[in-house]
Amino acid sequence: MSTEQLIATFVTLFVVIDPIGLAPLFVALTQGMDAARRRSIAIRAILIAFSLLAVFGVFGERLLGAIGIGLPAFRISGGLLLFLMAVDMLFEHRSERREKRASEDVPDPSVFPLAMPLIAGPGSIAAVILLTSQHSGDTAALLAIGGVVVGILALTFALFSAGTLIERLLGATGVVVLTRVFGILLAALAVQFVIDGLQGLGLMGG
Repeated sequence: MSTEQLIATFVTLFVVIDPIGLAPLFVALTQGMDAARRRSIAIRAILIAFSLLAVFGVFGERLLGAIGIGLPAFRISGGLLLFLMAVDMLFEHRSERREKRASEDVPDPSVFPLAMPLIAGPGSIAAVILLTSQHSGDTAALLAIGGVVVGILALTFALFSAGTLIERLLGATGVVVLTRVFGILLAALAVQFVIDGLQGLGLMGG
């Protein structure tokens, strides 16, 4: 995997999982809890999310084949899904949905909504399957993708641990600006996935 591909992989997963946007929501979901319980919830959510992403990363392509879905078609549908997420980010719809979930009374939010669908949601699962399918059979590249996933989840845990401080430093305006920038980047990457899928179907030249 080239440096450019590694950077693109990191940007894709970072934007989709959105650790910065999740940090203040983690604080809201764990409001009133002591530091030990917050840490326990953060660890559990990260481990569950990693397990889900790992399973789909390893078996996602085979699952698609078993139900008769070709990789080009999944690249196109996955790209469209990521593009819709980018639109949500640009117009704050995703933030509104996350905040609505955060306002619900959930005793232990580690499984739902933190691990699924906020961290390992449809967008991140689709992104992992798309990325691993592009490097099928390349063990080094697949390990690199796994390393990126681990790195982003570790960053997510770190931001969860410092969620209150980050929210105070960035402020509402800072979070909104970063969300818009990441939304634009995700839209461009989503279009590239669609182009790759069309090329795989022979509908567009390379």
